[in-house]
Amino acid sequence: MRRRSLSGLQVAVRAAVGASVSFALAQLLALPHPIFAFTAAVIVTDLKPTQSRELGLRRLGATLVGGVAGAALSMVLPSTPWAIGAGVLGAMLLCDMLGAREGAKIAGYICGLIVFEHSAEPWHDAFYRMIETALGVTVAWAISYVPKLIPPERAGAGDVTAEGATAPADPRPPIR
Repeated sequence: MRRRSLSGLQVAVRAAVGASVSFALAQLLALPHPIFAFTAAVIVTDLKPTQSRELGLRRLGATLVGGVAGAALSMVLPSTPWAIGAGVLGAMLLCDMLGAREGAKIAGYICGLIVFEHSAEPWHDAFYRMIETALGVTVAWAISYVPKLIPPERAGAGDVTAEGATAPADPRPPIR
């Protein structure tokens, strides 16, 4: 199997496990919308464990930014497409200014959801969206500690890496 196929399989398995575990935990905790937990787990799943670990705290911080921005904006904006877009834009730009560019999509996603819901209790809803999303992010982060199915050093010569480059030949003799 080509390296690119293995990378795709591994990230798909991680995302699927993260989605399932996040959804099950959200249901167990009786959170109002478990769908947001599994969606967050899929969105933030990375194949490189180091990347998931490095970005985990930024993504959790971005969840907070999106929740606060969404609750504040939903109090003054109607639930219209332009308002949702403005919320996403604002939350993502705020994350960028705070140095959490890698979490900006999470912030935009959360903010847009809260503006879309346009609840009578925006801070209450924002709290639960943040909890649900943080659960999904945390599960994906935890899964990043599980070793890859096939470590990169075991890739054969000529295999295509996730970045599209050709892997160098392994100088070690093949395992028999």
